[in-house]
Amino acid sequence: MGSGLWTLIIQRLLMGLGLLLAVSVLIFAGTQILPGDVAASILGQSATPEALANLRSDLGLDQPAWKRYFSWLGGLLQGDLGTALSNGKDISASLGKRLGNTLFLAFWAALMSVPLAILLGLLAVRYRGRWPDKLISGITLTSISLPEFFIGYLLIYFIAVKTQWLPSVSTVYEGMAFADRLKAIALPAITLTMVVLAHMMRMTRAAILNVMQSAYVETAELKGLSAFEVIRKHAFPNVIAPIVNVVMLNLAFLVVGVVVVEVIFVYPGMGQYLVDHVAKRDVPVVQACGLVFAGVYILLNMVADIVALLSNPRLRHPK
Repeated sequence: MGSGLWTLIIQRLLMGLGLLLAVSVLIFAGTQILPGDVAASILGQSATPEALANLRSDLGLDQPAWKRYFSWLGGLLQGDLGTALSNGKDISASLGKRLGNTLFLAFWAALMSVPLAILLGLLAVRYRGRWPDKLISGITLTSISLPEFFIGYLLIYFIAVKTQWLPSVSTVYEGMAFADRLKAIALPAITLTMVVLAHMMRMTRAAILNVMQSAYVETAELKGLSAFEVIRKHAFPNVIAPIVNVVMLNLAFLVVGVVVVEVIFVYPGMGQYLVDHVAKRDVPVVQACGLVFAGVYILLNMVADIVALLSNPRLRHPK
């Protein structure tokens, strides 16, 4: 790799760090303007003014907001996410287990959705304008139109309640057998797969159709190559960059957008952890979860951007 490419990669990394810093400011400011009093929510309505004042002092709530932000940011730089107000537990330890569960769910959803999306996209291009293309496009368009919570409830009703093939509550715990864990996450993984599959398939189809209009593809067709050979040897290798970009964006959604799905299936991941502590107005936990979600999203987008730079030399010279 040339020095120019390294410069672009370093620029992307610095932009990502700057964006994460800006997001941390927004997250902190957003939690500070929430209505209600954290101390009052912890001690209850019967708390005396002296007790409230003492708790605010212990929590640092009597300090200016900018001091609290830099104190929080300093802890983050040292790997300290703080302590949960509701139970006094270390947030980093609790979050690590929940993040592992979320990544486990996202991994299996991606393992199902990515190959299937690429395969369906290739089939749709191969039979463009014919019934397989129309059938695939119609199903994916319907899937895009349905929100994930509706898909989740449909799966619960037909697969968990009617047929009882899979459990409706995705309970996982340490020491659980691998096969039992897979069975527990099957419904939320299928829900996430149906949500991201449609978008990835349609973008794959659009990218391949765009390349199919190129001169070198027409030349390959004139040589007498079959439609499948033209797609496999000439079209598909040239659309890897946009497909990778779409895949990375959807992987980011799989990790960040699992909140609703985890709540529906009572899955002990980061989304459920966040919702539980929002209800308790546990500000440090909300801040930590928001920052982790933002960090994962920014990281995967940076990876997609860098992969696009590596695979497409034209992006290195925008002029």
